[in-house]
Amino acid sequence: MEWLEMSMENCPVQRTLDVVGEKWTLLILRDAVNGVRRFDDFRRHIGLSEAVLSDRLRKLTAAGIMRTVPYREPGSRSRNEYRLTRKGWDLWPVVTALRQWGETYAGEPEGPVMDIRHDECGAPVRVVVECTAGHVALPPSEVTARPGPAARPQA
Repeated sequence: MEWLEMSMENCPVQRTLDVVGEKWTLLILRDAVNGVRRFDDFRRHIGLSEAVLSDRLRKLTAAGIMRTVPYREPGSRSRNEYRLTRKGWDLWPVVTALRQWGETYAGEPEGPVMDIRHDECGAPVRVVVECTAGHVALPPSEVTARPGPAARPQA
């Protein structure tokens, strides 16, 4: 079965984009992986409306990507922080890959906005494609895509 003969109704890329494929959602995830947790901090840093932010946070929480944790400032009412779940942290390589691509093709001439390095050795962090046998930095020319067990012919 060739790629164009396969049905896309069960495509994992499409299903993922249904959850996190909107610009504001990705920016919320960017901030969350960098430690932002509070509604007002997301709103101020990203610059989106309260209604849009509420909607995106609600969707991320419903999808199990974020969870709410109550907190209370002295003299204020109880509020929620938004924290990434394991499912949310599993999107960290996606956010990092987008940053990496942006630095290469849409970056500032002065260099990266953020310098991300490995704590242990100090080397810059990058996302690479690898196989389960440990071969790393595989280019597309060394990879073959085949229909998987859930592949269905296009109707």
